[in-house]
Amino acid sequence: MTTNQKIVKVFLTARVKQLVAAVLSVMFGISMYVFMNSFMDGVNTFQTDITFSAMSHIKIYNELKGDPRAIITSNKADELVLVSNAKNIRYTEGIKNIDEIKEGLKDLSQITGIAAQLNQNVFIRNGVSKISANLSGIETQEENKVFGTAENIVQGNLYELDKRNDGVVLGTGLAEIIGVNLNDNITIQTSDGVSKVFKVVGTIETGAASLDRSRALVNIDVARQLLNKNKSYATDLMIDVDEYKNAIGIAQNIQPLTQYKVEPWQEGNAQMDSGELLRNIIAIATSLTILIVAGFGIYNIMTMTVNEKIKEIAILNAMGFNSKDIIEIFLLQSIFIGFLGGVAGLVFGNIISRIIDNTPFQLGLLDSLPMNYNPKDYALAFLFGLIITFIAGYLPALKASKLDPVDTLRG
Repeated sequence: MTTNQKIVKVFLTARVKQLVAAVLSVMFGISMYVFMNSFMDGVNTFQTDITFSAMSHIKIYNELKGDPRAIITSNKADELVLVSNAKNIRYTEGIKNIDEIKEGLKDLSQITGIAAQLNQNVFIRNGVSKISANLSGIETQEENKVFGTAENIVQGNLYELDKRNDGVVLGTGLAEIIGVNLNDNITIQTSDGVSKVFKVVGTIETGAASLDRSRALVNIDVARQLLNKNKSYATDLMIDVDEYKNAIGIAQNIQPLTQYKVEPWQEGNAQMDSGELLRNIIAIATSLTILIVAGFGIYNIMTMTVNEKIKEIAILNAMGFNSKDIIEIFLLQSIFIGFLGGVAGLVFGNIISRIIDNTPFQLGLLDSLPMNYNPKDYALAFLFGLIITFIAGYLPALKASKLDPVDTLRG
């Protein structure tokens, strides 16, 4: 142990109450930083999970556009052409070759799942009850891989759709509206008037109320038969990627591989991205404010220490200690306080987060407040704590190094 370190030890142990107060100041600042970021990360993750329980990172579909060209044209300047109530004709709908598209996407390593869907508006009857709903024909294995659908099944089993051609899974809200339970029969009628009786083999709840009130799932082959479509037909191709924030760049890589529209989730959901960014800014601003306030507390304590140790500092200067030694002595004190408070803050912040995480709090699908334990947040909290305590200790240390020992001893 060097001479400067021995002096630091004496200064720290001489005022134990001040040391404890400084350490607690840092500890509470860092613990609140950890808690706030864990909570906001948890909220963002929960919101993202709900959103992507029915929406893919990237969607491929047939974007049908009206033909703006004139139906009748004339090359004569003095001839008037008048068309009343013109109609634009759509010649193709849906995706005709999903198997070829899937094959072409296999080489993209960022893609973690591809699920075809056949979506169609239908009517669902249960006795006299009749309601409009969205029928989704799905590939159960791929659908679960992309959306985690099986985890949202409340009653029954998603994979019953593969075992029987009359099975249907209803959103919990839709099942409640039409008054059906598990194993009840319903009638699904298409816009072309085709009807078929289905048995309810499951109910699903995603947390998105509007979706749960209008969604019905069947096997995609059953949907093709009901709607009289070929075996390679789908309306949408849902793609899951390894990092959802990179969906725009991955969509740009996919677009040259198909003639259909490739749409990343950000294109139609900018408000979700903005909301997550805003929540992160609020969490960081609040946490940094807490740490800065803790830094002011340390600054005050270090300033008081300097004022109390003026004569000792003058004696050290008279003994041959230079300004660098004085700065080192007080910086070592602040760094020690920052390190000790940082470690205690990480532990205390983790304890608070876990207590909140395990406290019952019923809100929608939540049983407790969502918490994420991201090592990056802990590392940043500790780093910011050290930086702020370093700055808070450096300013008084600089002041102490400039004291004139002669004037100080005379005073």
